[in-house]
Formats: sequence, structure tokens, C-alpha cells
Amino acid sequence: MGMLRRWERVVEDCENALLAKIFRTDPVQLFDVLRQECDDHAVVCSQSRVLVPNDYTVELAKPVHDELAARGGQVGRQLTDVLARHAVDRDYEWAGPLTVHVTTADVPNGRYRVSSAALAHIPAAAAGPRGT
Repeated sequence: MGMLRRWERVVEDCENALLAKIFRTDPVQLFDVLRQECDDHAVVCSQSRVLVPNDYTVELAKPVHDELAARGGQVGRQLTDVLARHAVDRDYEWAGPLTVHVTTADVPNGRYRVSSAALAHIPAAAAGPRGT
């Protein structure tokens, strides 16, 4: 299953890179990718309990980061708000305190990359930015 997931990611990255070259990517697509990351890693624990990762890393290409910052200031706060609303809408439960780390990086599709992890119940400040 892990191998299939990796191939799926490779195909998605290639598709996103092609679309980014043809069309300007709207920031709304980044929000959709973040929500999809949350949904893809949801674990159904019981009929009334769905657990989702609480630690997200969003790697943005420098031009994308600058564009998002110019549109509304704090990129990390906006992404966290979108993800928090999504979890409320879906009745998701976080694995611990929600954190979204935004970094600039050289990403394969030239726009962004999103990853997530479920961290234990630790204070959000203790999670800190993760190295890539």
C-alpha cells in the first residue's frame, strides 16, 4: 500500500507541476491540498470518532510565499484557520494540538508541498518547526 501511495504522490506532483506551468495557481488550491492531506490521513477509531494528524508542514516556493503574504499577511494563521474550520465541519478530532509550519523550499512542482504527522499530546510550542 505504501508503494502505491508513493506512486500516486509522484503522479500528482507531475500533474501539479504541469498545471502550474500552464496556469497560475490560485491560493485556494493550496487550501484544498491542505484539507485533502487531512482527509487522506484520517483514521476512523469508532463510529463517532475520527482522528486526524495535528502537525502539518507546508513548503512553499519563494514566489508563492511572497504572493500569499502580500494578499493577507500571516500565511500560517490563514492555513491553520482553514484547517481548523475543515475539522469542525467534518467532526474530526486532532491527535494533539494543531500546528501548521510554513517554510520556503525548492519544491518539485514549483508551487508547494504539504505533509502531515500525528504527534502526541504535547504543547504546540514544543513541536517547533521540523527540518526537511
